[in-house]
Amino acid sequence: MQRTKPPYRADQVGSFLRSGALKEARAKHEKGQISAADLKKVEDGEIEKLIRQQEAIGMQLVTDGEYRRAWWHFDFLEGLDGVEGYEAEHGIQFAGVETKARGVKVTGKVAFSNHPFLEHFRFVKEHTKVTPKMTIPSPSVLHFRGGRKGISKTVYPELDAFFDDLATAYKDAVAGFYQAGCRYLQFDDTVWAYLCSQKEMEQARQRGDDPSNLQQTYARVINEAIEDRPADMTITTHVCRGNFRSTWISEGGYEPVAETLFGKVNYDGYFLEYDTERAGGFEPLRFVPKGNKQIVLGLVTSKSGTLEKKDDIKRRIDEASKYVAPEQLCLSPQCGFASTEEGNVLTEEAQWNKMRMIKELSQEVWG
Repeated sequence: MQRTKPPYRADQVGSFLRSGALKEARAKHEKGQISAADLKKVEDGEIEKLIRQQEAIGMQLVTDGEYRRAWWHFDFLEGLDGVEGYEAEHGIQFAGVETKARGVKVTGKVAFSNHPFLEHFRFVKEHTKVTPKMTIPSPSVLHFRGGRKGISKTVYPELDAFFDDLATAYKDAVAGFYQAGCRYLQFDDTVWAYLCSQKEMEQARQRGDDPSNLQQTYARVINEAIEDRPADMTITTHVCRGNFRSTWISEGGYEPVAETLFGKVNYDGYFLEYDTERAGGFEPLRFVPKGNKQIVLGLVTSKSGTLEKKDDIKRRIDEASKYVAPEQLCLSPQCGFASTEEGNVLTEEAQWNKMRMIKELSQEVWG
């Protein structure tokens, strides 16, 4: 049975490969060859085309593909009061490749006000008849990325005050997007995946953080942020293992975080990467409460253009249904197709072939 509210049986994480016209315009703007207004015209036109492509394959939701962003996370975080972007010494290290050098730091009291992403959302809402979906980084990302060193001790001598302000800022973000007409909001989150990785947990310990304490802190902040959402607003999360030029960062099954993430964090749904053995088995899904939480299985990789076999995907859905009822399952790509503006290593044709297959599978599996 298909769902009439998000997440949908055929869903998607958020980002799409940037079009050639958009890449060209962004490059020209960076060189000062075109104005911000000229760039926005190109963005608007390319986003409208992208919306039509999503609608054409029968998707019940659309996003703007994150076309106005360079990064899945920094663009939003830099739009918060009290947060500044800076040129870091090093990029983020993925398997065999490093991103551009960029970071964020907290230099003032964290708050949400007049954020440009509100206007980004309104544009999508005005140009579609299906559900417009908005994606933003989870609050946990702002802390975990830089740790204590990334947060001013002058502004926040004690981290408790920082986490309180962070929760309030995101609570205001939830309210702001709702007022703009958003009924489907997603918190993208690499941190829960890092807390499944022995390597990443050890790095956290070395800088003075206790991974189990972090789980409880992040759960509290997220729950406070979303506790006032109206009944007709769905808030999901995407647990990401890293996605840059088809590479990854973290590996390890969901067992270390499953009890807290699925049982104690009050999300309506979870987009989980399950396209490789790095994610482990489906056993951690036993912690998903029966009833109202949806698990969106990321069984179709966005890192490669090779199209999966439908029977293999159906078999994996059957395996997952041993732990979660079929009516609580949905299907999506494992991640976005372009978490940064560079995009993954596959063609636009391959991207849309995967999206069409997800839609077809959703109808074959759930009717």
